[in-house]
Amino acid sequence: MKFLCLDCDAPMKLHSTEGPDEGSLAVTFRCPECGFRVAMLTNPFETQMVRSLGVKVGGRAQEPAPFEHLRSMMANPRADAFEGEAGGETAAGPGCPFAAVVNDGAAAPPETVPWTSEAEARIERIPSFIRPMARRAIERFAADHGYATIDETVMNEARGAFGM
Repeated sequence: MKFLCLDCDAPMKLHSTEGPDEGSLAVTFRCPECGFRVAMLTNPFETQMVRSLGVKVGGRAQEPAPFEHLRSMMANPRADAFEGEAGGETAAGPGCPFAAVVNDGAAAPPETVPWTSEAEARIERIPSFIRPMARRAIERFAADHGYATIDETVMNEARGAFGM
């Protein structure tokens, strides 16, 4: 993704970054032709999402090496990378036959806080591609704040803390 200057139709260049301060990240881009600048400010939840995706702000100084992403993912696998799903429920075993080899020695997933049926229904309204990350963030928030159960009140507090 690139930002283009609307006046010059030139790709904007990374000018500066600030933060993350209190979870927010500010990024400024500048047009090399006319000097026009534009800034982007992320809230703490967006900053966390960008980091979890491994996005590097400002682009690359050099072209990526062949299979660079695959190599980095194999060197640093996520503990939940190969969890299988069957009909919306987590399967009894991993979804990938090679999970034992890739995740050999990986830490066990942390204990989760129980959810009320109202909270479960509410999280189901979150788009499926972001739902697992939102669920983990809310569970982490609840555990950090000492909640025994996740209900709609906890979800509202987490939403406020994430700047949503």
